[in-house]
Amino acid sequence: MAVDLTTLDLDAMAKVAARGERQSRPVFALMAFLSLLWLAPFYFLAVSIMKSPEEYAQKHPLALPDGILPVFANVAESWTVAKMGFGMFNSLLYGTVGASAAVLIATMAAHGLARFDFRGRTLWFMLIFAGTVFPFQMYLIPLFFSYLKFGLLDTRLGMIIFYTAICIPFPVLVMRTYLSQMSREMDEAARMDGCSEWRLFWSIVLPNCRGPFVALFLLQFTWIWNDLIFSTVLTQSAEIRSVMTTLQVFQGAYGDVSQTVTIAASLVASLPTVILFFALRKHFMQGLQVSAK
Repeated sequence: MAVDLTTLDLDAMAKVAARGERQSRPVFALMAFLSLLWLAPFYFLAVSIMKSPEEYAQKHPLALPDGILPVFANVAESWTVAKMGFGMFNSLLYGTVGASAAVLIATMAAHGLARFDFRGRTLWFMLIFAGTVFPFQMYLIPLFFSYLKFGLLDTRLGMIIFYTAICIPFPVLVMRTYLSQMSREMDEAARMDGCSEWRLFWSIVLPNCRGPFVALFLLQFTWIWNDLIFSTVLTQSAEIRSVMTTLQVFQGAYGDVSQTVTIAASLVASLPTVILFFALRKHFMQGLQVSAK
């Protein structure tokens, strides 16, 4: 009696698929529960900013709002009372200039450490990377008095210099690893054609580092944007503070302000990093994949 092997194979595959589906159901249920748990604060944020102060005080915090019009009043009040405009501008300035300069300088340093043979390059790398070993809080007191002595305290220039310096070590580590894996044949070919080292870096090396460059820029920009401790110590006036320090001062100085206004201010402070991530997500993922190789 002939046996249809094709039918047997299909039955076996169907049984394996059904077994795998049954085994994956608990995992799917757990992932769905964790996703809902993770999204719960966003639900609270969404329903809170759509309520007026009176509605927020009368209803349960998780209750649905009667409408969406109060969100505009909450955002407008948070913008004017908290002076979020100065904070947003300063954080955008510090993040853009500081992160760009830090990653660029780190790429230059990594280029020399990875593609030039000289004595003590490992020591130089360890010296640069040592900046990430110690807790950042150790820098607060000497940094404060140094800035006070040189007139950099409560200045935009001082904040840009600090953020640029503190964001260099980690990109050096990533870029050094990436550039070490890049072939040196194109460097040698460019030198044979008379290309200078400066032109080699700008025209050949740097364009090939676009993926990790963008990924590192986004990471450092986010860190600068979310920094609170250094901005609190090194700034004093509302015109120089970063957005996170502005938000902290707003919450402390205006304790009688409604929670809806405070939540709206927090939402405004978090939007730029979210928008930047979605705008650069393609390059960010490519940079992570390239850096992981």
